[in-house]
Amino acid sequence: MSIYRVVGGNKLEGELKVEGSKNAVLPILAATVLNEGISIIENVPALKDVATMLQILKELGCSVEYRDNTVQVDATCISSSEIPETLVRQMRSSIVLLGSLLGRTGKVISTYPGGCAIGVRPIDLHLKGLKMLGANIELMGHIVCESSELKGAEIQLDYPSVGATENIMLAAVKARGTTIIRNAAREPEIGDLQEFLNSMGAKVWGAGGQIIRIEGVDKLHNTSHRVIPDRIIAGTYMAAAAATGGRLKLNDIIIDHLHPVVDKLKEAGCVFEIRGDTLKMTAPKRLMAVDTVRTLPYPGFPTDMQAQFMALMCCARGTSIFIENIFENRYRHVDQLVKMGADIKVDGRTAVIRGVKELRGTLVNAEDLRGGASLVIAGLAAKGTTLVEGVEHIDRGYQDFGSQLNRLGADIQKL
Repeated sequence: MSIYRVVGGNKLEGELKVEGSKNAVLPILAATVLNEGISIIENVPALKDVATMLQILKELGCSVEYRDNTVQVDATCISSSEIPETLVRQMRSSIVLLGSLLGRTGKVISTYPGGCAIGVRPIDLHLKGLKMLGANIELMGHIVCESSELKGAEIQLDYPSVGATENIMLAAVKARGTTIIRNAAREPEIGDLQEFLNSMGAKVWGAGGQIIRIEGVDKLHNTSHRVIPDRIIAGTYMAAAAATGGRLKLNDIIIDHLHPVVDKLKEAGCVFEIRGDTLKMTAPKRLMAVDTVRTLPYPGFPTDMQAQFMALMCCARGTSIFIENIFENRYRHVDQLVKMGADIKVDGRTAVIRGVKELRGTLVNAEDLRGGASLVIAGLAAKGTTLVEGVEHIDRGYQDFGSQLNRLGADIQKL
């Protein structure tokens, strides 16, 4: 187990390039198995989750090369329809292989996926959508999906689930006829998946809206695609700079994806200058509390930024209220922030944060990806030294997190 040693008190200032989106690249990598040929994907971050997905593709029979943030997948020969259990349990996003493998081979066997323990994340919407496309599903300790021929259907999602939307899209690409997904997830990563699928010959429209339409095709072709920048990583670096009263320039951003976070940072007193794909942020010496942070599906405030923003509010002037509407167990970082001197009270899905004058460095434990990032941010703003255990969680979603922050003037050592 690795540990981050974070010495607080340094103001972060400087410039960073935002890496490719983890939540976009994982379903895109899963989609490569639909293509009986070669897919080249650029701007792929070097993350633990990416390495796990690439290993899964190799186990399925794909030829995979990864060099200089570019992946080449040759899925000409798929030799297996079973996703290795040891790899599935490492990563939640492996679930999107259900749709792509079913569309390619007509059968998929998988165990239930792992990932961060941030609450119940049922896959019933995924399975319901695949059933409506014609899959027969058995749940006998494992998930077994089979279909001799998938057929298009009209599918109304009870909730705009990102994973369910992606799985249905992937399975429908080669299904006979037309598939319509209503109440689809609207996240930018859904739009990037649509762009990738269409680049290899699929016919998908509507991503970014509540209705997505897929016309089934018989065959796909070789393609290349560049993954969109990661809006959560951009938000995390902004939060880190804001926590220290710093200044930050981010390159290779898509500002339309960042408005929910940028608007809250403005409310807290940060000033922004945005030109094209570049953002400059200047934070005040002490942030102001925001009235309410309410997590919602996109384009609302992202649940993946809740923990990092809570770390900011711990030392803000005034009281903030957080309402977590996506996951019921996403306050696991709260006890650790309280150990550092934060004043936080939780009642169900609501957390009340009263800003304190300062946090104090201590030993804390990261129990999930974004919660781990929030503890590093808190350590940057704290007095003294913070030791963050559980760095392996952070590595799942951030490439060289400590090194990148050190480029901005942080004092972080990985032990």
